[in-house]
Amino acid sequence: MIRREGEAFTYLGVVHLLTLPGAPRAGPGLAEVARRALADADALADGGASGMIVENLGDAPFARTAVDAHVVAMMSVIVAEIRSRHSSLLLGVNVLRNDAVAALAIAAAAGADFVRVNVLAGAVVADQGVVEGNAHRWLRYRREIEAEGVSLAADVRVKHAAPLGPRPLVDEAADLVHRAGASAVIVTGRATGASADPADADAVRPVLGGAPLWVGSGVSLANAPGWRARVDGAIVGTALHVNGRLDAPVDPARVVAMARALAL
Repeated sequence: MIRREGEAFTYLGVVHLLTLPGAPRAGPGLAEVARRALADADALADGGASGMIVENLGDAPFARTAVDAHVVAMMSVIVAEIRSRHSSLLLGVNVLRNDAVAALAIAAAAGADFVRVNVLAGAVVADQGVVEGNAHRWLRYRREIEAEGVSLAADVRVKHAAPLGPRPLVDEAADLVHRAGASAVIVTGRATGASADPADADAVRPVLGGAPLWVGSGVSLANAPGWRARVDGAIVGTALHVNGRLDAPVDPARVVAMARALAL
């Protein structure tokens, strides 16, 4: 499921997990990671968000391919608790940098609705090196674990990366839906918190065959009405944190203000 029944616009907050045990940088411990995640999820739910995406942002620098088993286990516990507390909201999983197998496993175990895949098809050059999509394997794996109900939301020209070779953006977007199996496509800016280009959204929308188009970075109170008019959903992260700091908690007042700006 990629949208709630009868909902005209999808407003997704992000639960940015603090650093998990075992990550390259020191973290606060699993109990504190879980506590903060649940508090942020509650703030998003109470403030009017349609749902949320849980991602291991605090684990940077990220693994280029598969994450360690403990990341899957720890994220599964946290995502399952969020699902238990907020059963009516959309719930997604993003395992950074691009471990769609882990994300699908977590979603299947915890009852999430979708996963975000940064590179579903093609290849990019990122800070992790060359990151490649593998839609063939990931769609087969989804069927093998009987998780066909988990949708794939895929980035086109994902942030913090550049395409390995020149290719029209519209062709990349069309392939995500019609060849790689994406249920929704996400346009982003160049980096976390950077605004996406409205022209990119306008360009790719006609080739998606009715699949939802989301904006995935840089949504603010100032530009939210403009995005509301041109896309089907918004993933809002940085703008919802206290003082716009990703290491700070989600601010309940900002969540409410964003819902109003998106005219929900």
